Amino acid sequence: MKKLLKLAWAFALAGTLCFTAGAKDYPATDFGAKADGQTLNTAAIQAAIDYISTHGGGRLVFEGGDFVTGSIYIKSDVTLHIEAGARILGSLNPWDYVRDVDAKWTSLIFSIRQKNIGITGKGEIDGRGFLVATKGVDYCHMGLIEDPLKLDRLQESKRPENLHFFQCENIVIKDITLRDPASWNQQYDQCRGILVDGVKVDAKSYWNNDGIDIVDSSDVIIRNCDFDAADDVYCFKSHNRNGVSENILVENCRGRSSANGIKFGTYTLGKFKNFRFKNVYIYDTFRSAITIATVDGAQIEDVEIDGVRSINTGNPIFIRTGSRRAGENPYMKNIVIKNVYAEVPFDKPDAGYMYEGPVEDLPRNVCPSGIQGIPGMPIENLTLENIEIVYPGKADPAYAYCGTTKAELEAIPELEESYPEFSNWKELPAWGFYIRHATNLVMKNVKISVKDVDYRPAIVADDVDGLSFQGVKIVQDNAPKGKKQIITNNVKKFKNRK
Repeated sequence: MKKLLKLAWAFALAGTLCFTAGAKDYPATDFGAKADGQTLNTAAIQAAIDYISTHGGGRLVFEGGDFVTGSIYIKSDVTLHIEAGARILGSLNPWDYVRDVDAKWTSLIFSIRQKNIGITGKGEIDGRGFLVATKGVDYCHMGLIEDPLKLDRLQESKRPENLHFFQCENIVIKDITLRDPASWNQQYDQCRGILVDGVKVDAKSYWNNDGIDIVDSSDVIIRNCDFDAADDVYCFKSHNRNGVSENILVENCRGRSSANGIKFGTYTLGKFKNFRFKNVYIYDTFRSAITIATVDGAQIEDVEIDGVRSINTGNPIFIRTGSRRAGENPYMKNIVIKNVYAEVPFDKPDAGYMYEGPVEDLPRNVCPSGIQGIPGMPIENLTLENIEIVYPGKADPAYAYCGTTKAELEAIPELEESYPEFSNWKELPAWGFYIRHATNLVMKNVKISVKDVDYRPAIVADDVDGLSFQGVKIVQDNAPKGKKQIITNNVKKFKNRK
């Protein structure tokens, strides 16, 4: 399987790179674009792209200065090359942006059903999204734009992303900096053959500022990137019941978020398979370092996460099945998470950032990692190996309490139709791992420790068929003598080998 994946990625990468060799360069200024930070260059840039695409392809080069534009469309065989010292700036006028009829989103840079396209160079794309979005809110107050959500912000799809690629093939996004989108930052929807390499993302100035969204797309490499996002960093979605996301590699990346680090969901309609994550660093992240959730009917399988370092993150691991859509039967199976080190703080991990995660309803002590299926939809064949997690402790039963008797455990709500977040349950009965509705779960060489007093046991397992602990080490120096650290209820075939 891994050899086949490597071969598929090699073909994808070769396809994305071959079209750049020997490409002719065309300076944007030759088509009348002005780098003065004032002139609206939408028409000039689009004319240049159209010309290059119909004359054998090549690179449209932005050599220096600030090029202001509204929505533009990259066409086949065209690469935008933004040199160091050059910036593409989003117009500050919301009316200069298009909500594409096919993509059904608004964006600064689009590409719709094109091939052999890219954006390269050491320059920047700055959507100036905070200013664009707040102007959009002003227009809502004036009655010029409809605001159906009534949240004093426009829906995500009506605010411009920086990049939106829809049903495209062979995409290279390399070395550029992406700043300040008004919505999601870069979305690849139903695309094939994507390389995102050496990209820096600074997307933390408005709502829904994801780092990168891969939607029903295949043969994807994301590597050597640095993300700072207000919303999820690496976000994998499916908007289509027949959609498939497969052959995805994320490696040698770092990211921060006021939501999640690695995130499957929340829209999960289709299939996800053959995902690999290697050497990922996550820091100052409000929710989970790793969230894998299928709540809309998706089938998730064959995911390997190898090498995650998570520092100052609200929750290390959250794995969830759910049923937000009646009649759907999602499943999740064959997941391996290994070589992880995580530190969970007692205080809010993203405090001080411009758009922080919400203050959770209280009372609530620090939550454990969660492996939480639902009745009839267990999490299947999950392996956790070489994991070390340091928790803060300080849970106080007088502040918030959740017991571990059979009746108390079975009274914990399922929340099958809820948005999948680890904090939904407020108080959970373990400080390390809470496991519910799983089959064939292996924990091998797992060490969990707690710094301060915590009244709860380390691990609670409820309704598990096949549970194997191999070298699970629990460290709680201040625990009362004889405290039971592992609580099981309705667990079959439990093996605990030191």
